[in-house]
Amino acid sequence: MLKGKIAIVTGSTSGIGLGIARALAAQGAGIMLNGFGSPAQIDAVRAEVAGRGVRVGYNGADMSKPVEIAALVEAATRELGRVDILVNNAGIQHVAPVEQFPVEKWDAILAVNLSAAFHAIRLALPQMKERGWGRIVNVASTHGLVASAEKSAYVASKHGIVGFTKSVALETATTGVTCNAICPGWVLTPLVQKQIDELAAREKLGIEQAKVRLLGEKQPSLQFTTPEQIAALAVFLCSESALQIRGAALPVDGGWVAQ
Repeated sequence: MLKGKIAIVTGSTSGIGLGIARALAAQGAGIMLNGFGSPAQIDAVRAEVAGRGVRVGYNGADMSKPVEIAALVEAATRELGRVDILVNNAGIQHVAPVEQFPVEKWDAILAVNLSAAFHAIRLALPQMKERGWGRIVNVASTHGLVASAEKSAYVASKHGIVGFTKSVALETATTGVTCNAICPGWVLTPLVQKQIDELAAREKLGIEQAKVRLLGEKQPSLQFTTPEQIAALAVFLCSESALQIRGAALPVDGGWVAQ
């Protein structure tokens, strides 16, 4: 379905981003990977994604730095020929009461979770509009639709990305470029595993008990959303069937925001 298209997927060396990169590659899209990891890990991921028969590049841009984001878009365009699909997935988290929230953590979370998407979109959008086709998928969160305590920066950044998605969608409404957001609930990524481990230690629970406790607080299905489920939605949003889905914030959350 996406043969000949080129996608940048930020934060794609693990977790949700890697799931999306794999799914887009399976549909024929070339991939510019981005994220952190050891050289051996990155080489393994690159080889695995390339095993789907597509061209795969890697750029280690720090998504908190606009200059490096510009270099990422330039590298994808130079090495792979173009940017048709942009998936803004990179994200970081910190948990603390607002009055104790470290200022540097606030600034970093807003930079990676929100400002990075702005910089990547402003740089990639002109070539999408010029060709009359493009797909922008922002990985937000249920925390872009509802809030939780002690996650002020994350909630602010994810609400921001949902609003930014709508603005970009309106600006591109008469073009062949669409912009939408996916709002996952609990996904068992390294970021969430850390919260499970902390909950288990704090409450003196087993890991499986801590998982159920974490899910029970928010996610009525009591099941984690998988990267593969999110990736399937991202692929659909890149399809022609999704052409009139514009500015949407689509939850994949086991009923979290239905409550």
